[in-house]
Amino acid sequence: MLTSFDDYPVHQTPLPVANPGTGDRNFYDRYFFNGYDADGELFFAVAMGLYPNRQVADASFSVLRDGVQTSLHTSRQASPERRDTRVGSIAVEVVEPLQRLRVRVDEGDLRADLTFDARSAPIEEPRTLAFNGPRVSMDSTRLTQFGRWSGSITVDGQTIEVRPDRVSGCRDRSWGIRAGLGEPEVNPPGPLPQVYWIWTPLQLADRCILFDSFEYADGRRWHEFGVVWPDQGEPTYMRAVDHDVDWRPGTRRGRQVTLRLEPAGGELLEVRMTPKLRFQMLGLGYLHPEWGHGRWHGGAVSHLERWRVDDLDPLAPQHIHVQQVCDVEVGDERGVGILEQLVIGPHERSGLRDLFDGAP
Repeated sequence: MLTSFDDYPVHQTPLPVANPGTGDRNFYDRYFFNGYDADGELFFAVAMGLYPNRQVADASFSVLRDGVQTSLHTSRQASPERRDTRVGSIAVEVVEPLQRLRVRVDEGDLRADLTFDARSAPIEEPRTLAFNGPRVSMDSTRLTQFGRWSGSITVDGQTIEVRPDRVSGCRDRSWGIRAGLGEPEVNPPGPLPQVYWIWTPLQLADRCILFDSFEYADGRRWHEFGVVWPDQGEPTYMRAVDHDVDWRPGTRRGRQVTLRLEPAGGELLEVRMTPKLRFQMLGLGYLHPEWGHGRWHGGAVSHLERWRVDDLDPLAPQHIHVQQVCDVEVGDERGVGILEQLVIGPHERSGLRDLFDGAP
C-alpha cells in the first residue's frame, strides 16, 4: 500500500513505508511525553501509539493535580498515513523535528495546548533485546530528550498556565517489538512473568542525567545505560552503573533511590533521589485492564476517568507501574527528575519473592 511518505527517501526495507519490516503483531511506534513542576504540584503525561500490524492507533492524556489524576483514552482504526498523528481529540504535531513538538487535547472539560521545546539533543539509548523462550518479547530502540513546556491545561473549567521557567520534562520515542500489545494471546503455560525496570531522567541546573536498567530476578542486568548530558560540551557516557532502592514497605516503589554512575576516566558520581509526587502509568494505558495498548475497541472511541491516587491499592497489578517526581541531590547540586519503576515477579536483591508481593 503506497502512502505520501513513499515520496520521501526514508525507506528501510524493500516494502512501502506502510508495511513494517516485520509481521509481528506486537510491532509498535510510540510517542511519550511528561511534564512537571519542581514543587511537585503538577504532573501531566501523553502517550500515542501506532500498531500497524493490528491496524490500531491509540492515545492517552493524563494530568495529576491536588491528588486527583484525570485521564483521557482514545482509540481508532489506524490510517496507513504515518503523518496522521491524531487519535480522536488528542493530537501530536512535530513542529520542528527533534526540537519542538506540540500536543493538543480537546475533550469536553479536559483541554490542553502544550509545546515541548528541547533542552538537550535526543539521546539514543542502546537497543533493547529480550526473548521469552524462542520468541522475541522485546526488540526496540528509544530516544530520550529533555525539554521545557509552555501552554495551558484546562480541567473542569480551571485553567493551569504552563510556563517553561517552571515546567520541565522529557519525551521519548520508541519503536520495535514489545510483547503484550492488544488482546491477550492464548499460549501454552510458561513461567510466571518477571520484569525489573528502572528509568531515571533527571535535570540539574546545567546538565541532565539519564540512567536505566532491566534486571533478571537474580539481579543480573540484561540492559543498562547511563549518561551525563551537559548544556554545553560533550556528553559523558558511563562505563559502569549501579543503584540501590530503599523500598516503601508494602509496595513496589522506592521511597529513596541512590544511583552510582562511573565514567571511563572520571570520578564516581553519586545521585540521591527522593520522591514527592506519584503518577500512575495506568493513566496512559500501561497495564490498564480495559485501555491497554493496541486493543481494538470497535472504531473511534474515547473514555474519560479519574481517581484519587492515595486511594489506590499499591499492589493491584494495574497500579504497579509508576513514575514519581523526585528531588535530586548530586553533592551540593539540587535538581528535579523522574523515577519510573515497573517491578513484576521476584527480585532477590529487593526481597521480592512472588508475583505482586510488597517490599518487606
